[in-house]
Amino acid sequence: MKKVFVTRNIPDRGLTVLREKGYEVDVSTKDGVLTRPELLSALRAKPYDAVLCLLTDHIDREVFEAAPTAKIFANYAVGFDNINVEDAKAHGVTITNTPGVLTDSVAEHTFALMMALMHRIVESDQYIRSGKYEGWAPMLLLGLDMKGKILGILGAGRIGHTVAHHACHGFGMRVLYYDVKRNEELERDMDARFCSTIEEVLKEADVVSLHVPLLPSTKHLINAETLRLMKPTAYLVNTSRGAVIDEEALVQALQKGIIKGAALDVFENEPRLTPGLAELLNVVLTPHTASATEETRAAMSALAAENIIAFFEEKTPPNAIA
Repeated sequence: MKKVFVTRNIPDRGLTVLREKGYEVDVSTKDGVLTRPELLSALRAKPYDAVLCLLTDHIDREVFEAAPTAKIFANYAVGFDNINVEDAKAHGVTITNTPGVLTDSVAEHTFALMMALMHRIVESDQYIRSGKYEGWAPMLLLGLDMKGKILGILGAGRIGHTVAHHACHGFGMRVLYYDVKRNEELERDMDARFCSTIEEVLKEADVVSLHVPLLPSTKHLINAETLRLMKPTAYLVNTSRGAVIDEEALVQALQKGIIKGAALDVFENEPRLTPGLAELLNVVLTPHTASATEETRAAMSALAAENIIAFFEEKTPPNAIA
């Protein structure tokens, strides 16, 4: 019987599939992220064959050595910047992720954040709750229409592509994008314009939406210098990875009016926020919940299980990274 350790409680769908296939599944009983010592201790408790880990788990050489019999780590996320892939290769460990199944929910959340910014939803909610509302007024909390605005997308993969589709066909926005590869379908179906540099996108867009993976080349992609390229009327939305933005530089830019506002679902040093960020009225914040729908999180659970099962059936896992 193959043994699987799950580092935190997740939706049952994938766990049920594993158990129905005869796997022994142990789920961490801690209501929260395992500390480093707790994770290492849990992995040493049994000779586990597989580990289903989360983006909050830092997986590296020490972890692989604590679980020498575990030859697959199935990451419950699309991004895998929490895993040292080179260490995995050195230990003969297969790494998988869960792409595709969360594309729609993250794209929807991107627009929820965008609309919250441009229509000042959070400000309006707080205004009413604070008892300030005294009746309709023609100039009260004026926002901006989305129709006709220019959406600049950095990263035109699955999620960026879907955001572009909604922007063009749902909201009447014009789309321009930057990616390391041109996306001909995006240009054909959404009349999107490819920009050869990030700077071109930042200078022209009314809203910039980030959809790049976190790599050495994308860390602090948005920084003091690149923020100054944006229009003072522009908004920044991030549903990718927190460290893509230099958060201190963003706080200063928002305080000084270098850009108009920002909406973030991810943060540079989660769960800590950079001082000053939470106090800004021109910011909308959500706690890394872009994929947090019942349907999506269950699908992620099922896909992680599918990767594990395929590995032990000597098939290529559908989402193998390394």
